[in-house]
Amino acid sequence: MKKKFALFIFCGFLISNIQAQNFGGGIILGLSTSQVGGDDLGGFNKAGLLAGVFANKSISPLLSFQMEMTFIQKGSNNPKMNDVEHKDYDWADIFLSYIEVPLLLQYKQSETLKIEGGLLSGYLIDGYYTNLSGKIPNEKNPFISYDIGLCLGLDYKYSDNISLNTRICNSVLPIGSEDYSHTTTYNSNRKGKYNSVLSFALHFNL
Repeated sequence: MKKKFALFIFCGFLISNIQAQNFGGGIILGLSTSQVGGDDLGGFNKAGLLAGVFANKSISPLLSFQMEMTFIQKGSNNPKMNDVEHKDYDWADIFLSYIEVPLLLQYKQSETLKIEGGLLSGYLIDGYYTNLSGKIPNEKNPFISYDIGLCLGLDYKYSDNISLNTRICNSVLPIGSEDYSHTTTYNSNRKGKYNSVLSFALHFNL
């Protein structure tokens, strides 16, 4: 909770200083839908919150650079968990919360549409498994403290102050602590777990 509070204090400070710099910027508010590849569950069944701030700067008439700082919830959801006839205790849900910093290059396709792509780095705030009995206790955090990924998205200018953004991001490194418990990260039997996130957000330009 203290980490989340510190994030929003920093976001408020960043917003107040955007106008004083040679940057544009604003507020991000939206939803994430996610899954974890390698957890034996499929589908973007996990919904979460996406909120933060962004700053951008034009590089040329067609290109701009955007940096964001966001709080995002990820993970996976077992749709059979609450099915009375098909309860499955083995396939647990995954709950993950991150502070992320996406770095994006945006290409101006038209006056209203931008295509964007880039990298993200995330810091894990909280991560755990749950089943029908509740949170599964662990001696240590079952997930590593960071997430590195690639993003690709579209940004549609709805008005002068609002744009609609949709984006898909995927981890490039395994996120589970146990994924690193072998001699090598990758092996013939286990390739690890990876975040996959499809997000939908409103960007409010200040």
